[in-house]
Amino acid sequence: METWIELLIGFFLANVFGYGGGPSSIPLMYREIVPHYHWLSGAEFSNMLALGNSLPGPIATKIAAYVGYDAAGWMGVLAAEAATVVPSAVALIVLMRILQKYKQSQAVKGMTLLVQPVIAVMMLQLTIQSSKESILSIGWIQFAAIALISYWLMQRRKVHPALVIVGAFVYGGIFLGR
Repeated sequence: METWIELLIGFFLANVFGYGGGPSSIPLMYREIVPHYHWLSGAEFSNMLALGNSLPGPIATKIAAYVGYDAAGWMGVLAAEAATVVPSAVALIVLMRILQKYKQSQAVKGMTLLVQPVIAVMMLQLTIQSSKESILSIGWIQFAAIALISYWLMQRRKVHPALVIVGAFVYGGIFLGR
């Protein structure tokens, strides 16, 4: 099958089932990009995700653009971006009209609340997978130190995550790039 069609299908599925937007669709994109189609390795995905998070804009579209271009050039970009943006745009318009009509319904309120644990588990799975790959690459002591410093900077000192990511890139380039 043509790679751009696979990109269209892979990103369509990841984004249609990624309830809640970019962060919740990242684990689904990972499944399509790494183990299913093998467009990137796990380490390449982690690096692309880190870099993408340091840039402005939605993460899902940045992932689609990078992977699409890497897998099939500009046609791949178009296919992956269309599969990422169009379903969400159409669904948003349709669903917002329905939700506005039934916004007081207990069923609607229950549906939106009860899907949150599923999203949390998906994010946890991605975190565990990324952590394993990082620990294997840099060791658990360095992993723990970077994680604790990042937590402290973002949660206690309120440093923007993009700056923490850039700092980690600089640290990696200086101390690990030797």
